[in-house]
Amino acid sequence: MWKKNNEISNGVNKFKIKTEEAGQRLDKFLASRLPDFSRSQIQKLIKQGGVKANGKIVSSHFSLRKGDEIKVAPVGSTKIESDFLEEKKTNFSFPEIIAETDEYLVINKPAGLIMHGNDAKKEKSLAEMLVKKYPGIKKIGEDPERPGIVHRLDKEASGLVVIAKTQDSFDNLKKQFQKRTMEKKYTALVYGQISKDEEEILFPLKRSPDGKMAALPIAYRDKKNADQPGVRRAITEFKVIKKFINYTLLKVKIKTGRTHQIRVHMLSYGHPLVGDDLYSTKKTREQNKKLNLGRIFLVADKLSFTDLAGDRQTFTIELPGELKEVLKKVK
Repeated sequence: MWKKNNEISNGVNKFKIKTEEAGQRLDKFLASRLPDFSRSQIQKLIKQGGVKANGKIVSSHFSLRKGDEIKVAPVGSTKIESDFLEEKKTNFSFPEIIAETDEYLVINKPAGLIMHGNDAKKEKSLAEMLVKKYPGIKKIGEDPERPGIVHRLDKEASGLVVIAKTQDSFDNLKKQFQKRTMEKKYTALVYGQISKDEEEILFPLKRSPDGKMAALPIAYRDKKNADQPGVRRAITEFKVIKKFINYTLLKVKIKTGRTHQIRVHMLSYGHPLVGDDLYSTKKTREQNKKLNLGRIFLVADKLSFTDLAGDRQTFTIELPGELKEVLKKVK
């Protein structure tokens, strides 16, 4: 098994990265520290989620920094790997509550937290947290797997989410979502300097064979093409907040709520989101490695809807600290 040149707790190996170790790729570092195992074995373990850096699951090319805390589950031990994966469920505490009434709850979902499901990976979900904190919410909505959840936010993104605490509230919020009267705005940082100050992106979306969403030619906007199987209309508006030399900071509003809509639209527009490895180019993936952000630069920072009393409620939040730091670094 592992050589005892590092701390071991309950079978989980722990490393604290020193100055001279910073800058190395995660898989190369572990291959040098764990010589009983090949680099391919280590890469496989990383891919399976058996390695964490600072409490988060990372990829093989993760670039180490001084002070990083690395945890490694033993290779080939089903029980310990299971225990390690179970530990992943404790990564998040209940999200920050922005507002709460008898009818709804507005939270600030952190990046890395999934909205619901995913038992195979044993990740704690927002749905799981909601049921634990508010047992009665399990009966709210149309799907017990999504209790009270009216809209979603990508795992890699963060920001405002409203949760219905009563069925009347759920029906009210769902109706606003369907009629597009629930306003959601995002702040996003994209690669490249966008020349226009504002734009509307209209590429329809369709799920591709590999499971990702894909933007289709603009001709699909025509009514005769809109009803083709799997093709969904998608409308994304953006306004430029600030232009950098190699980046652009945007305020984004979506008029349709399609899966990965902003991410796909910005890629199709030629300006992928910073931190996004899924909807990206080879060049931006390389840049993502250098930035080492660990999430996408996308925050749902404004949410507005009408409550059951007919009053308009609006909530806003600031950018998280890690994204403010990125803005200090980019040029």
